[in-house]
Amino acid sequence: MNKTVEVLPDQPALVARALELILSKLETAIEQRGRFTIALSGGSTPKPLYEAIATQKLPWDKIHIFWGDERYVPPDHPDSNELMTRRAWLDRVDIPAANIHPVPTLEANPELAAAKYEQHLKEFFNSSGVEFPPLDVVLLGMGDDAHTASLFPHTEALKVRDRLVTVGNKDGNPRISFTYPFINSARSVIFLVAGANKRPALAQVFAPVADDFTYPSRLIKPQGELWWLLDAAAGLELQH
Repeated sequence: MNKTVEVLPDQPALVARALELILSKLETAIEQRGRFTIALSGGSTPKPLYEAIATQKLPWDKIHIFWGDERYVPPDHPDSNELMTRRAWLDRVDIPAANIHPVPTLEANPELAAAKYEQHLKEFFNSSGVEFPPLDVVLLGMGDDAHTASLFPHTEALKVRDRLVTVGNKDGNPRISFTYPFINSARSVIFLVAGANKRPALAQVFAPVADDFTYPSRLIKPQGELWWLLDAAAGLELQH
């Protein structure tokens, strides 16, 4: 794992750096493999990033969009990560509908939805049952409890190591989430973390010793690159 931590002055600088990094990964992926695959995160921090990506002139037909986690709500629900991304980005660009791979959230139950998304991913990557296919980029956020994707502290989702997708649990509400081994198969994982409220969690995630099941972001150790992009408020104590 190749780990880089960057502390940016403010959120606009954080977004600008994330954009630069993603465009670089995109260019390399298309050059080497003919397509770019990215899994997105929800929340307020990446929204301006998505709006910035929407202004770029990119080979949209070669870009494939996935989601690392999703609330178990219909795609037109205000809490839907998919809806936020479509409004900020995807509805503004000429990307083929077939290149957008949303989490199915209208199944009979979340377990079925997780299994269906996993099957879709395996078919897309043409992967066998035992291997975890590598996405080019997995974009992650982190909560002030150190959760990432929908991998929350002390939940069953953290124990799932043989699947690509599982059911997360947030205060009794199901969510669909990539498993941490699948995230760790990515070529690049990029955390975007902003705000002073994240400092206590970051201190534990970066500590030499702490409990992975209490601070789930510690489990993210990709085979490729790991980027932590922090704004100054979040990264104050990590600056050297």
